[in-house]
Formats: sequence, structure tokens, C-alpha cells
Amino acid sequence: MNLAIVILNWNGRHLLEQFLPSVVEFSKDQARLYVADNASTDDSLVYLKDNFPDIEIIKNKENYGYATGYNQALKQVNADVFILLNSDIEVTKNWLTPIIDHFSTHPNTAAIQPKILDYKNKTHFEYAGAAGGFIDKYGYPYCRGRLFNTLEKDEGQYNDTAKIFWASGACLAIRANIFNDLKGFDDDFFAHQEEIDLCWRIKHLGKDIVYIGASTIYHIGGATLKKSSPRKTFYNFRNGLFMLTKNLSHDLWRILFIRLLLDGIAGIHFLFQGKPMHCLAIIKAHFSFYAGFTKMRRKKIRKHKKQRYYLTVSIIWKYFIEKRKTFVDL
Repeated sequence: MNLAIVILNWNGRHLLEQFLPSVVEFSKDQARLYVADNASTDDSLVYLKDNFPDIEIIKNKENYGYATGYNQALKQVNADVFILLNSDIEVTKNWLTPIIDHFSTHPNTAAIQPKILDYKNKTHFEYAGAAGGFIDKYGYPYCRGRLFNTLEKDEGQYNDTAKIFWASGACLAIRANIFNDLKGFDDDFFAHQEEIDLCWRIKHLGKDIVYIGASTIYHIGGATLKKSSPRKTFYNFRNGLFMLTKNLSHDLWRILFIRLLLDGIAGIHFLFQGKPMHCLAIIKAHFSFYAGFTKMRRKKIRKHKKQRYYLTVSIIWKYFIEKRKTFVDL
């Protein structure tokens, strides 16, 4: 099986310097390594050429963001499996072996995510993916090992192999033919939740998305766009609405109406927290959604069964009202 690890970079020389050595050490014998550069203006490429001459560099013409950045770069990569790896990730010895073995023995598996732990607190799961992702009926994402900002300690409770709804874009292993058949990520997302949209489209094909706890990586998280950034809030709220509009197979109008109300409550919550820029980001996200609604409707998946792949209640209700703070309590 031919694997290609592709790391997307934008002005991230410091991250490459810190994290690339582990990727090279523990991956070079099993995968071909690429860095896809989104028109960096720092000395990232000079650093790569001087220190890692065997890594292939793909130069994008501009900073396309995550979605289009990978879409453009992967057109130049020939492999059976793409492994999309954030530049702020430390991998571990033999991390690729369980992934390769599962792909080899499970032909219906389209995408895989490893266990993602926090680089800064290695005993706990990391926000962006943890032990595999799901969404609730209103499109809000959550993970095994992470509900909102509650991060579980890794005590072996997710040392399993399990089918999940979405695999984190921080480390996404996906069959190249599936990625190409689906035309990759949705370019209109730019960044954030594009991997959930892609995984939902994979589900429409009847394919599996799997978490493998025998493979472990450590993610620093927020190295390129911090969780505290209003820009991140904008993309998360807008793209969540885009995703529902494209993929929800039933009850769209009611779900969207309730989702918009819940987003409004989130905006008010930000105001009470003294974060007016995040409230403004949600307002901007809604107007951007309204502007792009017709375009998203044209992309709607028409030919699929009416299936529920997600929690049939609200994760907000479970977490904030019923005080259920861990995945197993849902």
C-alpha cells in the first residue's frame, strides 16, 4: 500500500522545526513525505531544503486555507492513501502500522483517525478530534474524550477500534480514490469543519470512518489559528450551517431554524463573557450563510437514504442542562 503524508504549511517554519523530525523518524520507512506550502512569506522552504532535502515540496500559488490548499496540493500526489497531517503534530513510533493494517483488511473503510492527545498535557485528549468525532442533530460537533471544553484524561477507555462519524482534519488518513471521487474538501469552507462535511459525504456512500486507538499522536492545537480567535468562531458557525444545508437528508428547515436560535444564544453568552468580537463573528457567520445558502443548496446530496448518523438529541442540552460531561454519559 502506497502512503503519502502531506503536511500543509503557511509561515510555519517554527512548527516544522519542532515537529517534523518526529514525522520523519517514525514515518519515512512507510510513507512518502510532502510539505504543501500555501505561499509562505517566511523562510519555511529554505529551512526544508537545507534540513530535509528528501521531503518533496508542493508550492501553492497563494494561501488557499486548509480546504483548497489540500485540494490543490493533492492533485500532485500519487498514492493509495493520503494522510493529511497538521504541522503542529508529534507522531509516535509505529503510529502508521495499525492504520495500514486496518486499511489492508477492511476494504469498506474510507478514512481513519488515530488517538489524538494534547501535546501540552499528554495525559489528556486534545480538543480537535480526541478519540473520534460525532455531531448532534443540530450539527454541533463533539468527540469521544471531548465534549465542548471538557477534555477527558486518557485512561485507556478509548484504546479500541470504533466506527465514528467524522475523523479530525488534524490527522486524516483517507483512501485517495474516495477523496478524488468526492472532489476533496469543499473549497467554500476555507477552514474548519470541512473534514466533517467530507466525512458526511463519505457516509452517504455507505463507507466507514474509523478511529484506531492503537495509533497515537500529540497535537499542540491552535498553532495556526487559536481557539480564542473570532475568525475561528466565524468559520465554525458558518461552516456548520453550510454542512447541514448540504448534507441533512430530512427536516432541514426546522433544524436550521433551531440551530440559528441556538447560535443566537451562544452569541448572547459571548457578550456576558465579555467577548463581543465573538458575538459579532456569529452575526457575520449568519449573514455569510444567508449569502451562500443558494449555492450550498445546489450542492445538496440528493441521492441517499434518509439516515441518521448523529446523536438524535441536542449535545447542548445534554452537556449544559443535564450536566453530562463525558462521552459515555450521553
